[in-house]
Amino acid sequence: MTVLLERVDLDILLAALRRRGYTPIGPTVRDNAITCAEIVSADTLPAGWVDEQEAGRYRLRQSGDPVLFGHTVGPVAWKRFLFPPAVRLWQVESGGGGPRAAGTPNPSVIRPDGDLPPRYALIGVRACDLAAIAIQDTVFLAQAHVDRAYESRRRGAFIVAVHCTRPGATCFCASTGTGPRAAAGFDLALTEVCRDGRHYFLVESGSSRGEELLPDVPLREATPDECELGEAAVAEAAERMGRSVDLAGLKDLLYRSYEHPRWDETAARCLACANCTMVCPTCFCTAAEERTDLEGRAEHVRRWDSCFTGSFSYIHGGSIRSSVKSRYRQWLVHKFAAWIDQFGTTGCVGCGRCITWCPAAIDITEEVRAIQLSEVAIHGDA
Repeated sequence: MTVLLERVDLDILLAALRRRGYTPIGPTVRDNAITCAEIVSADTLPAGWVDEQEAGRYRLRQSGDPVLFGHTVGPVAWKRFLFPPAVRLWQVESGGGGPRAAGTPNPSVIRPDGDLPPRYALIGVRACDLAAIAIQDTVFLAQAHVDRAYESRRRGAFIVAVHCTRPGATCFCASTGTGPRAAAGFDLALTEVCRDGRHYFLVESGSSRGEELLPDVPLREATPDECELGEAAVAEAAERMGRSVDLAGLKDLLYRSYEHPRWDETAARCLACANCTMVCPTCFCTAAEERTDLEGRAEHVRRWDSCFTGSFSYIHGGSIRSSVKSRYRQWLVHKFAAWIDQFGTTGCVGCGRCITWCPAAIDITEEVRAIQLSEVAIHGDA
């Protein structure tokens, strides 16, 4: 059953989450962009703000409409809260331990990072980002070795999804099958309707935790007409995607095209700045650091890295991928081909962030299409 939450009651939902120990994180306006941060009330959400995105371009403007989720996705993906940019995995303290024999040094003590991570309620997660979280769940939780740092954050997260009703010019989630409607992976899902003087949310529950929260919020059953308005808005969004990508046969095509001249053309433009991997909601490359201080403590820290950096593929003797061409090719082929072999799914969810935030305006859908069209030119449609 779909129920209805009035806009004026959204703060009651946030308060119910806080009572359960969650810190609400949602979209806000900061530094002229939609970013994700703690929200103290519904008024913190970016009412009336919409974004205009194109390859290498991002602008915010006020629409004059009080809609809270009229924007698409910004540069900060939700992975920042489940898979932080830097996390301490363990630390060592010298001189610890109990009694010791005279003349023997005190042993070092290794302490795993036992700090409990915050419990986040992620508010406004779009379908593409839900798909990205599901992909990282596969990477970190469904392999032979479970990533405990990720697991502790992921298990404690409450997800409030928002079905997308306004796609951006760089969005292509409809063609990757990851949006604009959120299909699974949420505790609650909202469809925002702001029309004819009405402002409300259609609410669906997707988990037992979501069901348990509903009695704490003033809701009523939505009428068929109210539901129809929400469904129509999401359906229209699917028809207004700014971009698309054809995944049929793409994996094998990319493997066959390892020496395609398009890689050289793209490399001539690519700055290897790693923007695309930093904003990508699924990229998970990391490096390890050892940090020490003068008091005898050391800690082992994992931080985000990128396959675009020269040092990432460094082994004794040099970097495996020393050219920008090899790094860009590695990234794109991994997203649409090798990722499938490793994890059973593509590594791209069609959010379009890599297109918007590339300073050279490199468009991943355009790069894929160029290789596909050259294949057609050589072999025909068959």
